[in-house]
This record gives sequence, C-alpha cells and structure tokens, in this order.
Amino acid sequence: MFKSIRWKFITIYFLPVYIAMLIVSVFIIQQFQEYQLNMVSENLNNLGRQEGLIKTIARFEDLNEYEEDIQRNIDQWPTGLKEEVFIVNMDFKIIARSKNSGTNKDAIDILDYTLLTEARNGKTDQKDIYIESRNIVTKNMAFPIQLKGGQPKGILYIRADLSDVYKGLEKAKIILIQGTILALFITVILGFLIGRSITEPIIDVTKKASKMARGDFNQVVEVKSDDEIGQLAEMFNYVRAKLNVTLSQISSEKSKLETILSYMADGLIAVNNYDEIIHANPTAMEMLGLKEEDIKNKSYNEIMNKLNENLSLKYIQKNRRLSNYTGKETLRIGDSILSASYAPYMDEKGRKAGVVMVLQDITKRQELDNMRKEFVANVSHELKTPLTSIKSYTETLLDGALEEKDLAVSFLQVVNSEADRMNGLVRDLLQLSRLDSKKVLWNKKNSNLVKIGQDAVNKMEITAQNKNQTLSFITKNQFLSVYVDKDRIEQVIINIISNAIKYTPSEGHIQVKVYKDKNYAVASIKDNGIGIPKKAIPRLFERFYRVDKARSREMGGTGLGLSIAKQIVVAHDGEIFVESKEGMGTEVFIKIPINKKKD
Repeated sequence: MFKSIRWKFITIYFLPVYIAMLIVSVFIIQQFQEYQLNMVSENLNNLGRQEGLIKTIARFEDLNEYEEDIQRNIDQWPTGLKEEVFIVNMDFKIIARSKNSGTNKDAIDILDYTLLTEARNGKTDQKDIYIESRNIVTKNMAFPIQLKGGQPKGILYIRADLSDVYKGLEKAKIILIQGTILALFITVILGFLIGRSITEPIIDVTKKASKMARGDFNQVVEVKSDDEIGQLAEMFNYVRAKLNVTLSQISSEKSKLETILSYMADGLIAVNNYDEIIHANPTAMEMLGLKEEDIKNKSYNEIMNKLNENLSLKYIQKNRRLSNYTGKETLRIGDSILSASYAPYMDEKGRKAGVVMVLQDITKRQELDNMRKEFVANVSHELKTPLTSIKSYTETLLDGALEEKDLAVSFLQVVNSEADRMNGLVRDLLQLSRLDSKKVLWNKKNSNLVKIGQDAVNKMEITAQNKNQTLSFITKNQFLSVYVDKDRIEQVIINIISNAIKYTPSEGHIQVKVYKDKNYAVASIKDNGIGIPKKAIPRLFERFYRVDKARSREMGGTGLGLSIAKQIVVAHDGEIFVESKEGMGTEVFIKIPINKKKD
C-alpha cells in the first residue's frame, strides 16, 4: 500500500498535522491548567491578604472571648460559594467559620496540620489537598493573624473547591481531541485528493511511455494543468514530438543543438586537445569579455592564463590522472563571480578529445550567501552579548552578592535590562519573519496621515525633552487621506523620530513635516544631528547594519528598526529613503499613495 505515491502523500500530510496538534494540545492544556490554578491561588491570596479582614480580627485581644463578634465579621465578609473561611485559635480550635464550611470545631480533623503549624509560627503557606470524603481537590492557604511585628494570635485558613477548574480542563481536553480528530480527518481527505490528482496523470504518462518503448510514437498525453504534472505531460509530448523529428530529420539536430547552446543562460566553451576553441556561445563570450576575433586569433591557454591558470588546458592535462579531466574553479572578472565546471568530451573512438567548460554567474548567489552568513553572525552576536552579561551578573549574585541588597538590586536591574534587550531583538526578528512570509494581518482603512504624524510627535515629545531637544510638527494640510494600517505607519514614524533623538545631541532640533507631493502624502523627519556618511546610506535598511556599531549598541536598539520600517512602507505601496550629510543632520522621507483604496 505504501509503495503508492498517493498513500505517501496522505502519510506526509497526516503525520505533521498529528504531531503538531498533539504538541499544541498538550501545551494548551498545561498552560490552561497552570493559569486556572494560579488564578485560584491569587484569589485566595487576595482574600487572605485584605487588610480589612486581618485587621478586624487582629484587634481582638483574645479570639476565644470574642467568638461571636468574629463570627459576625466572617458572616458579613464577601466570599464565593466555593471558598470556605476558618478562624482558628492557637490551640487549633475553630472559633469562627463561613456558613458553607460545616460544624466540626477541631481544626486538625478537617484542616491541614502542616499549614496550621506554619501559620501558627507566623508563616503563610498553601497546598493542594484531596478530600476523600467529598471526592474533591481543594486549594488550601493559611495566614497568621497578627499585627505588624507582633506574635500570631490565631490563624486565618481559607480553602477553595477546585472541582470546576478540573471540570473545565476535562472539557478543554475533549474539545481539543475533537478538533484534532476533525483536523486529521480533513487532512486524510485532502491528502487523498491531492495524491490522486498527482498519481493519475503519472499513471497515464507511464502507460503511454510503455507503448512508446514498444515503438508506438503516436502517443499524446492530455495536459490538464499548468503545474509540475502538467509540465511533465507537456514534456512527454515534447519528447515524443522530438523523437518523431529525430527519426525523420537526424541531420537537423546539429543546428538545433547549436541554437540551444547559443541561447542558454550559462556560458559554454569547448576546446580540443590542440588548445583551439571550437565553440563558445554568446553567453560565455559576454561573461569573459571576448570578441569573435579573440576566439579566432587567440588560443584557449592564452585567454585563460590571464583569468585563472588552474583552468588552462595545460594545467588540466597535467592533473588529468588525479581529476580525470573534471573539476571546478571560481573566476573573478570585475564585479562578477563565475563558477567554471569542466569535463572531457570523447571522440568516436571513446578517447578524450578535449574539454567542455560551463560558466555560471554566481555573483548574486555569493552575495546572498554572504548576507546570510553576516545575518547569522549578527544575530549570534546580538544574542551572545546580553546572554554574557546575564550569565556574569547571575554568577556574581550566586557567589554572594545577594547578601548586599543595593548591589544585588543593581545587578538584577542589569539582568532585567539585558533580558528586555533580548526580548526586543526576538520581537523584531519575529516581526521581520512575519513580514517576509507575508503573514501580517493588516488593518488597513482610510486614515489621516496628518493625525498619524501629530500623534507620533505627541508620544515622543517627552523623550525629546529629556535630552533638551526641540521636537516640532509642521503641516499646511488638515487632512491627507491614505489607505493604511494606522498603527503600523505610526510605528514607522515613531521609529524614525526615536533614531533622530538618539543621534541628535542635546539642544538639537527635530522637525516632523507632513505634506502632499503629487499623488503621495509625505512624512519627513529631519534632524540636525551627527548625520550619516554618504557611502553608508545605501545600506541603512539592511538588517543589523549600523554605521557606527560601537556607538549604536551603546545607545540601544536591535539594528532591525529601519529594515522593519521599510517592509511596512513597501507593503503599503509606498517608499522610504534617506538624505543626509555627515555632521549636518539627516532627513528621512516616507511616501504613501493618497486614496489608493476605499473602506
């Protein structure tokens, strides 16, 4: 059964969904259970810690003498149906209780002895206890009744029934199981349908290929789609047509092959054992900067020695025993990086007659690889720096700094700050990931860019004032309608203003201006800060790129803000660019189309 591609598709679809749903279900149940139990604990803690209840009971000198008064206070105190409140004296006798807590007077018989003992010693503690007689699990908390600095004179004991919590958890489990079953059922159906849509055309191609193998070349496969299966069917028909043509016109194949070689995207050079170039397609000539006269008048070695001696025919022949005439080298010609792969071609007697070389332009691939490596290195560095700080300060605290309160608080503030820094980096990376994968849910609607700019300035005004900077807002328009996600565009403007504040010295001025430019609404943020070198401007929107890395890290930030800003603006069919002169300030322009869409 599993030899069929159809069942393999079903399995491939089924297993990831099953594993994902299983992991998500376990995670949700654990988080929901933890959340519910924490809520109960917090509610009981709030009930026990209320100054009114503790203070009212604590004012009685002897709890035993004022049993009736204490009972009246308990009756009047607001508690839920699931909470039971007990007031216990130092002899573990119940002197007052809520109405739903029974009648037994001996606290040890119905309440937890450990919690009672801890509370009598002035400590507050809690515990989950199963009550077999009632078949329920309860959350129990005991608080000492005392004034500040005084000795305990009694115990406030509260417990709550957790039955509803566990019933809710059971219902949640049932719902998740039902959802998982439904998802898996749908997955199996989809896998079956997709598998069938793929296997049926393949079966058809296989049958007709079998007939072609027996000599019947009049087979035509029906093309039902434009996907890979459709392309396979088209290729089958193409091969059949080519075979018919080959059988009838063998002599024309040479010219067709030459045409393919001439217009292929990769460069191709063929050289014989006498150092003569017998063929070079236009792509290869363009890559190597050659002309027709170069091919005719110069030998292969004469041309290639200037570029890479390891690709010369002399070098290839010298090392043929090791490489069998095959190999791969890299060429650098100007700003281009070429990958050259070579292999021998044979004559009619099976002897090596020369070498065929294929040239591929890998400049963009190399640039992408370098960007990937730089991105990984930057992420690693950005995460390593705060982690190193957190590790060192934590080790210092563990080595004894906790005993010095002021120093410990200072260290913990550093740890908290570094954790916030890491959190900001991860948050920005996640936002970039969502933007890259087009998974952002935009809340676009008609908005006023003037209002967005004014709101951004208002939010950043105090930050500017803290650096003794002037932040102003200028516009001649009352309303510039743009179809945008208001919060995201405001985030972009705030990010640019924040950068301007960071890199503008004290007493500096930052100006935010909103105006109309043809069919665009423009927001510009201009400062008179340190400016940006001209050579750095084209790279400003690269991830993790910093003009002055040391100074930028010292001022905070993740190095991703401008990259996020650009992605947001581009997603709104707008553009963002920078004009700056080093030492004279910077101006950032954000252009959004006016009235591109309606609500």
